[in-house]
Amino acid sequence: MVTPNPIEERLEQFIQWLQVNGAELRGCNLKYCDSNKGCAVYSSNDASDGILFVVPLDLAITPMRVLQDPLLGSECRAMFAEGEVDDRFLMNLFLMVERLRKNSSWKSYLDLLPTTFGNPLWFTADELLELRGTTLYRATELQKKTLLNLYNGRVKDLVKKLLILDGGSERESSFEDFLWANSIFWTRALNIPLPHSFVFPKVCEQQNSCLSIDKCSEASTEHSSISELINGKDMKEYEVMGNDVEVNGAEVISVQEDTIWVEGLVPGIDFCNHDLKAAATWEVDATGSVTRVPFSMYLLSVEQSPFQIEKEITISYGNKGNEELLYLYGFVIDNNPDDYLMVHYPVEAIKSIPFSDSKSQLLEAQKAEMRCLLHKRLLDRGFFPVGFPKDESSDNKEAGRTCNYSWSGQRKTPYVNTLVFPEDFLTTLRTIAMREDELFQVSSLLEELVGTAGEERQPSDAEVRAAVWEACGDSGALQLLVDLLHVKMTDLEEYSGTEDRDTELLEKACITDCPKELAGDDDKSGRIMMSRNTWSSIVYRRGQKQLTRLFLKEAEHALQLSLSNEEDTGLD
Repeated sequence: MVTPNPIEERLEQFIQWLQVNGAELRGCNLKYCDSNKGCAVYSSNDASDGILFVVPLDLAITPMRVLQDPLLGSECRAMFAEGEVDDRFLMNLFLMVERLRKNSSWKSYLDLLPTTFGNPLWFTADELLELRGTTLYRATELQKKTLLNLYNGRVKDLVKKLLILDGGSERESSFEDFLWANSIFWTRALNIPLPHSFVFPKVCEQQNSCLSIDKCSEASTEHSSISELINGKDMKEYEVMGNDVEVNGAEVISVQEDTIWVEGLVPGIDFCNHDLKAAATWEVDATGSVTRVPFSMYLLSVEQSPFQIEKEITISYGNKGNEELLYLYGFVIDNNPDDYLMVHYPVEAIKSIPFSDSKSQLLEAQKAEMRCLLHKRLLDRGFFPVGFPKDESSDNKEAGRTCNYSWSGQRKTPYVNTLVFPEDFLTTLRTIAMREDELFQVSSLLEELVGTAGEERQPSDAEVRAAVWEACGDSGALQLLVDLLHVKMTDLEEYSGTEDRDTELLEKACITDCPKELAGDDDKSGRIMMSRNTWSSIVYRRGQKQLTRLFLKEAEHALQLSLSNEEDTGLD
């Protein structure tokens, strides 16, 4: 007799739950892969119209769903109105409570979700040490501390209060429950363009119902620290057009008059994994004209030819580097073409530089950027192209120079089209590196410029940038950039060695999920046993070392050209 597989049983129950609630698996099936990938979506037959999977938006877990919940809605609306919670906080609370409830209507879905994750918040102490020297190491420490304080200070009591409404729970909540809910949201949430009529349904006053509210905040309490370090995390990138509006004190982002963007979980579709070459994309059908299911989300094939049966259906989470993929989703891509290096000048260090007050005013006037993201693709058009895939649509936009006016007519750049560093960041570094005589010259140039206008006015940020560039040139900024990159490389190599050492580890790596194998000796063939989290950390940090080395080479060469140019023109 064959012993039933618990995971397969839960998957079958979930599929039945989807179908009972109106979802349609038209050209795909859900299948369990392995402990690493969990469940995924696979093709089952050819869908002539390309529509593979349809899920009614009534099944989506969104902040509106929480506020309208028959059991929790009233209490959550009160907390929301008093400013105790925001939209993402509501989602985390809801996920925690529903997971702990005895008879949750979401049980079939929640039981199939992963219980552990590959993001650094779930690393063991030893695994986290593999990230030392990287941006993510400090960010993870701060984030875990923030979440723990949030749980002990607010979440624990709020969850207990909400569970009492359901007659209590078989067990009390734990910090791990909060980590779980936080990770479920950040690994699975989509930014969904919902019809206005779906977000704000007409409800009968007799029912004393409340309209849905979503704040669509750009940053959240849960991820305040990492938001200062890496980009946001929408699974699918959109260009949001239109005006922000405010409803009952809550901000919503409107794209069109009838569309509101809301973050939420869509059961079933959220089992699609990421791939650089996605096999499908997801869309929203407001009227049912495409799927015959009004207010639904559907998977649409992007394959030119019919799907191969049993092929995994993947979507794209966007063009994201390993830093973002590891922190938010818990995986990395070896040799990721979208990798980037973040370089920043510490804000607190400005107070200790000479003439800090004057320079701070100039930085503010120029709308200076204190950090920059150096994307791998920029290197392909630098002094030393390395053959990375080129994205012409973004290169010029990210590194275009704006300082092309010279009072003297002598200040010129010897590398107009080959300097890969963003002008916004170089502007900041020029100002910080400025000498006393250069600071005086900037002041004189701006007085001259404002005076010629015939009236008192404040110089524009572009005019201030031009004056700073005229007085300073690029050598000071590039020297400071070289120093910053040297410090970054020193930090990266201090604990884990060189890029070549990481390459050697990866070549010998044997990934295992068995703790006993990790505790034992490496096998006789020379392979090194390591967890997937350790492997991901090495892939990520090696990429950071590689980019630091390559951008440092670019900066040093640009510095030499700049110094030679200044000698030739008599400018210094």
